[in-house]
Amino acid sequence: MQPSFWHEKWDAQQIGFHLDAVNPLLVQYWPQLQLNSSCQVFVPLCGKSLDMCFLAEQGHQVLGCELNELAVQQFYQENSLPVKLETIGEHQRFTTEQVTIYQGDIFTFSAAEMSQTTAFYDRAALIAWPEEMRLAYAKQLAKLIPTGSVGLLITLDYPQAELNGPPFAVSDDWVNANLSDDFEIECLASADVLAENPRFVKKQVSWLTESVYKLTRKG
Repeated sequence: MQPSFWHEKWDAQQIGFHLDAVNPLLVQYWPQLQLNSSCQVFVPLCGKSLDMCFLAEQGHQVLGCELNELAVQQFYQENSLPVKLETIGEHQRFTTEQVTIYQGDIFTFSAAEMSQTTAFYDRAALIAWPEEMRLAYAKQLAKLIPTGSVGLLITLDYPQAELNGPPFAVSDDWVNANLSDDFEIECLASADVLAENPRFVKKQVSWLTESVYKLTRKG
């Protein structure tokens, strides 16, 4: 999973992970976090997700981090948002009124840029990493997120041997075993979604579970 993998996907517009609508689980479960509408929300590996528009519409300041420059440019272009561009360390910072995206590697992103963050949203980041890289990402997320921050995590789980990721299978056991040192974990929902995902049906995956978690960064 080198950076070139994702750059090639975006260059070829092979972006099946991108949804053309706001994720319904975000709409349903975000209110349960009971956040102040003006708080800053971090969206790791944000791509050009319309979920950022939804978060901004709730009044939040949105702070994203995305590896691929084309994805960031398309987000602002497709949503007709004027953008200011600066260089901050190893990242380019794209800024509009409520959505700021740092384009670059999340592993070189500085926690200093997130001092005002109190919430986060991960739909496509944790499941983007294969097993051997996932824990490193989880630890980096914990490093970046200020103590007390509350977030929504959405995962997929299925028999990994039946289909090559991404998205990769992340089990409830994995979440509890590997995130519990840094986060308080509450599972808000878990459902069988195989019938709603034709790609998995076509590949004859035997089951597919989507789960939603509330995570709170421990002190």
